[in-house]
Amino acid sequence: MTILRVMPGILTPLFVSSLPMMAITHACIALAGTSLLFSTADPLPLALAVVGSQLPDLDTTTSVIGQVAFPVSSWIEDRYPHRTITHSLVATVVLAALSFLGGMVLGDKWMLMALPLGHLLSSFSDTFTRQGVQLFWPEPVWAVSVSNPNRRLRTGGTGEYWVLAAAVALFILGYNLAGGGGVTVAVGETLGLRDSAVQTYNQNAATNVVYAKVIGVWASDRTRADGQYTILGNNGSEFLLTDGAGVYKTGQQIIVEKLTTEVGPAAATTITTLNFSDEPALPKLQELQAAYPGAKIYLGGTLAVDFPEEVVVPIQPNRYGTISVVGETVTLDHHPLAEAMLQLRDQYVVGIIQVKVIVGN
Repeated sequence: MTILRVMPGILTPLFVSSLPMMAITHACIALAGTSLLFSTADPLPLALAVVGSQLPDLDTTTSVIGQVAFPVSSWIEDRYPHRTITHSLVATVVLAALSFLGGMVLGDKWMLMALPLGHLLSSFSDTFTRQGVQLFWPEPVWAVSVSNPNRRLRTGGTGEYWVLAAAVALFILGYNLAGGGGVTVAVGETLGLRDSAVQTYNQNAATNVVYAKVIGVWASDRTRADGQYTILGNNGSEFLLTDGAGVYKTGQQIIVEKLTTEVGPAAATTITTLNFSDEPALPKLQELQAAYPGAKIYLGGTLAVDFPEEVVVPIQPNRYGTISVVGETVTLDHHPLAEAMLQLRDQYVVGIIQVKVIVGN
């Protein structure tokens, strides 16, 4: 709990004996907080957080940042006591406003916000030291987070090294979690939240196979449909899945009780198109198959055909309808190429279809 106490003067023995927390500790705390809160491993916001973590100590020429920016530090030091204006929420708000405006100019409103976040984390961490900080400057109130002075952190003491070790560990955790979407996604995945699963899929689908671990039942007869499926795509919060034998859609063929995702081996997914201008369908489909040997290829879109009655649409219980025929129009949705070659082999077709090619799984 943060305890506020009013100190009449800054040049007391307590304050004289107090030294700033080590710059490296501030930097690691800022890195850990930014990686976890922003769910990022991007070097730029992490670097900004480190810079922000050093700015509170711009009010003393003995600090690292104070020596780097000596003229500015000296000017502030001559006018304001240590741990007052530069350690305050006022300074954080000013940095946040400048960062937000700078982000709008650069086209990314939130990336630069790592700078004030680093400043805030650094200032707050100093409330655990012996002196505390004037967090609410210009109010002459000193914020300290531990009531017993003997239990507060001392620069270079055992307690600070424990804090440093914890910050490094949290940064490593945050950095690794960021690759899978961050803490929010990790927690959501554990709970089986659909939005987290969608985010994981969208972040990894272009470079990896993404599996769905499903606990649920078949909609047709309520028998168990539990198992691991490969995600082919998503429509909002629902997924198109395959087990190699067929394609299924959550919410239609599979009623999901819980769904979590797992990023699998590397697999490049590319999207291309095929144009047909009143020509035989089979030659272009064969060329597509030959161009990607061993790949899994799925087709989507609509085609006009000459003999719709000859397009055989199998009735498959518990399967998603990846092909349908209405009038002279054939509609495909993640339809396997091999099946399309059989069903359209004698057709002249007109239209454009989208081709999803998955190589490497």
